[in-house]
Amino acid sequence: MIVIIDYNVGNVRSVCNAFRYTGCEAKLSCEPETIENAAGLVLPGVAAFGYAVGALGSLAELIKKVALNGKPLLGICVGYQMLFDRSCEHGRHNGLGLISGSVVPVPAEQTVPHMGWNMVTLPDDMELFAGVGKEKHFYFAHSFYADVADSRAKIAYTDYGFNLPASVQKANIYGTQFHPEKSGKTGLKVLKNFAEICKK
Repeated sequence: MIVIIDYNVGNVRSVCNAFRYTGCEAKLSCEPETIENAAGLVLPGVAAFGYAVGALGSLAELIKKVALNGKPLLGICVGYQMLFDRSCEHGRHNGLGLISGSVVPVPAEQTVPHMGWNMVTLPDDMELFAGVGKEKHFYFAHSFYADVADSRAKIAYTDYGFNLPASVQKANIYGTQFHPEKSGKTGLKVLKNFAEICKK
């Protein structure tokens, strides 16, 4: 079973419903035992970084522990941003530190927030995008982005006047700045791919 971390931030129910729509067994939970026994974890979120980290509370250390022990983890939007070391959104806040990098503002010369559909170039070696194609549109809604500094991370980019990291994979840790649950059939395929990763 895939467990979507239920910490009352944003789009947790829509993510859970999207997994169920694809036929995947998914459950909303914040119970430590359920999280530890899950086949894989999803950390969604629509909120300011500091608020989301605060809402996660003591679950942060548990999520970090099980991810470092090899359990697949998918972060979405702010959940993806929390995989990194830190953010400067409304002050300095520490993330989970699972992927090296910082969350910084989208440059002011671009339209902020970045909202709408953007084409993402999909590397062949990123498991989330197996069978998806080389380029696909996904739905974005954010004002900050992850400046990835981890040499072990694979990155899919979108062109937003600069190469904006749209998705990252580091071993069993995955993240999407875009919202797969709002990205139509292609987004559902990404979620299904994560479910397949969790079965392995």
